[in-house]
Amino acid sequence: MILTVDIGNSNIVIGAWADDKLSFVARLQTEREKTADGFAIEIRSVLTLNDASPAQIEGAVLSSVVPQVTFQISAALKKLTGSKPIVVGPGVKTGLNILIDNPAQLGSDMVADAVGASSRYPLPAIIIDMGTATKIMALDKSGSFLGCAIMPGIRIGLDALAERTASLPQIGLEPPRDVIGKNTDDSMKSGSLYGTASMIDGMVSRFESQLGPCASVVATGGFSGDIAPFCQRSVIIDPDLTLEGLYRVYQKNVKDAPY
Repeated sequence: MILTVDIGNSNIVIGAWADDKLSFVARLQTEREKTADGFAIEIRSVLTLNDASPAQIEGAVLSSVVPQVTFQISAALKKLTGSKPIVVGPGVKTGLNILIDNPAQLGSDMVADAVGASSRYPLPAIIIDMGTATKIMALDKSGSFLGCAIMPGIRIGLDALAERTASLPQIGLEPPRDVIGKNTDDSMKSGSLYGTASMIDGMVSRFESQLGPCASVVATGGFSGDIAPFCQRSVIIDPDLTLEGLYRVYQKNVKDAPY
């Protein structure tokens, strides 16, 4: 069993791979103050809940956008498995040609997204990762990473509205009854869901004006299922894209890794 771990600003997503297939996915809260022992206990519990054990783990690979948690998760995985996980970053083989000003600055989650998309979908491709931040990435027909756009995620926008206005409440992401809201909640939901979807439609069009028509537009991340259905552009929803990319990175870096 291979563990793939994506550490995001809000959640830590864990995927377990066996026989080249994703066996299960679990999510933990990203807690910056938690110790390695605390994370080890949580990961062990995840394994137990899914009828697995640390003894079955042959290796692990992780991506992270939260440096202070990277060390703790890495140490936790070493406690459980006896070996250090691969941490995606400079020096790790990815097979990805990164055509940006400073390739070392590219987030490891975006590296994993790009590797996953290259292995699953026709190119060129646009990838939209909707988490705490929304990231839109471009891959050309050879699979090279051309660059990206980064903007606040939908939850950040809603939280800012509630915190910085006197009369707007915290709301969920249930679809509004109509795009023209007739009450405060529906108006905020319309602006957030339809507004974000429209932004994605517009950005995809702008990307294609430089990239040319894309064979694949793929959405991943925690909010992809909430937003992508409202896009006018056809968008593939792939919640496990980052884990797929991490698994492929593991294969490239470990001799005799399962294929």
